[in-house]
Amino acid sequence: MSAALTPLAQCRVLVTPTSYGRHDARLLSDLRDQVGEVILNPHPRPLTSAEVRDLLPGVDGMIAGLDALDAAALAGADRLRVIARYGVGVERVDLAAARARGIIVCNTPGANAAAVAELTLGCLIALARGLVRSHNALRGGDWLRLSGQSLTGKTLGLVGFGAIARQVAPLAQAFGCRVIASDPFVPPEAMQALGVTAVPLAALLPQSDFVSLHSPVTAATRHLVNADFLAQMKPGALLVNTARGELIDEGALLAALDSGQVAGAALDAFTQEPPPAGDPLLAHPAVIVTPHIGGNSDSAATAMGWLALHDCLAVLRGAAPRHPVT
Repeated sequence: MSAALTPLAQCRVLVTPTSYGRHDARLLSDLRDQVGEVILNPHPRPLTSAEVRDLLPGVDGMIAGLDALDAAALAGADRLRVIARYGVGVERVDLAAARARGIIVCNTPGANAAAVAELTLGCLIALARGLVRSHNALRGGDWLRLSGQSLTGKTLGLVGFGAIARQVAPLAQAFGCRVIASDPFVPPEAMQALGVTAVPLAALLPQSDFVSLHSPVTAATRHLVNADFLAQMKPGALLVNTARGELIDEGALLAALDSGQVAGAALDAFTQEPPPAGDPLLAHPAVIVTPHIGGNSDSAATAMGWLALHDCLAVLRGAAPRHPVT
């Protein structure tokens, strides 16, 4: 890669998030006004490693969604200087490979926190009251009047206490939930300031009626929700995952659902996205599934878009981004 900067008017930028600019057309028009060429994702989904590799030659900047940005994908990056993640997670970006190529990686922390928190609470209510099952039954002609769970007086356990969990807590408290949380990197005082009780994970699981995942994916948290984790949960508890699919051992979750140890799960993220056809979790009657839409609200998409656009253009101009990933 040449050390000289390509003039902005000659830069080519690849944009892969399918919701980029959907709610604010200025995101695309401003980008097109400032760079030489904008290349859009040719597919209605995140790109595979091979697809990214084939699109990257001659590209100077990338505004990236949930694409596979591993070392093989970055092998096609002959001019790439910046990957601006449209979102916060970077587990699908090979940071070491990017660093070796001199590529700066940025993200958009906090931009979609409110949207994901709202979906988390929506999933929790839908699970607790059996909304999807009741909806499907009535459409099929069955007047199925399920007895659901009230949120009032129940305990919600938050696994991880970052920006999203901090917005989930007051929403759940407004419905009468007691909220506890486990996060080894957050001081108990930060939780107490929001009326949340800090507890170790081993104490959180057996006393939580509802467990919601809000951890990043790291070597320590990959398959955090395994057979042992699920066995420690309060029998009949509900599980919500609006974070990352890699947090869950999906085979272990399926077994816990079949046994009744876990009464239901709402999943907005999967290890493989989209999940393979025939995935038993998709058809399980105790599971609600959504296609990773936590951050796909109008306000969140627009906020993520502007943050990603700013940092992408900043790096292409030779300036420092606001939110580099170190």
